[in-house]
Amino acid sequence: MAEILLSLTIIGVVAAITLPSLTGNINERTWNTQRKAIYARFSQAISLMPSLNGYSSSETFVTAGLSKVLKLNNICSGEKFADCGFPSKIIGLNNSVLNPFPTDIADFNSRALYSPFTGGEGAAFETVNGESFFVFYNPHCTGDMGETGAYYGQRKVCANFVYDLNGKKGPNSVNKDIGFITVFYPSDSVVVAPVTLYDRAGGAIWSKAGELCRGQNDDGRLPNVQEAIALFYNRNLLSPNAVNGDTGLTHTYTSTTVSGDPTKAWYMDVLGGTVQPFTKANSGYVRCVKRNLN
Repeated sequence: MAEILLSLTIIGVVAAITLPSLTGNINERTWNTQRKAIYARFSQAISLMPSLNGYSSSETFVTAGLSKVLKLNNICSGEKFADCGFPSKIIGLNNSVLNPFPTDIADFNSRALYSPFTGGEGAAFETVNGESFFVFYNPHCTGDMGETGAYYGQRKVCANFVYDLNGKKGPNSVNKDIGFITVFYPSDSVVVAPVTLYDRAGGAIWSKAGELCRGQNDDGRLPNVQEAIALFYNRNLLSPNAVNGDTGLTHTYTSTTVSGDPTKAWYMDVLGGTVQPFTKANSGYVRCVKRNLN
């Protein structure tokens, strides 16, 4: 009997140690699968919209545009986002809290207003799969003009979706059940959904930047230029209440080479929103994301 009790005690201790890790791994795999599914559905839906310009507000963009190509259960105005299951409290990458969730672009990221942005208040909706979304819409987004000089990346953003995979159930944390999808250009749109790594990887010349990302995570890589703009746009979501530089959300090299000049890559100011050419031979900051969801 004593041996049986000892064995049960050991099994209990081992279970207590390993169960949280196993549960966490299962949750992570579930979230990854859901994120991939959402990315696929939204990419297809956006491709079916003839243009992302022309809607008067975020709510109209959802009711008159998105709902025609995506099955939705419920649509809410920004001030009533809780009615669509979207949480008011979100945990960022640095464990600080975004509470309440900003319903206007000026409060979500005031730097987005450096472009001719008049979208104002966002809107919320639920999908038939039970996910909750909040969207900020920019009716004045512009296309890819083949820029070779510095420009404001936020001008290219047509819509930015913040999603919660399971509504208010929790943990309501970025890179777990909380994520974002950013859509660029009114036609021939590009959809990205980067999963960012928390710490800045350091500094390096462009050819060595990828090594820093892989050193952080086996799936780590440099963001492309659209993903880097998405990091800027969602900076307050990733690091709520952060001050300049305390989370590594400052600048980053991108993997995108400047058209017509293979010696330069696009370099993103994650604080201000400017995208500028940067000589690849110069050392720059590196901020990494995980590999594409698609």
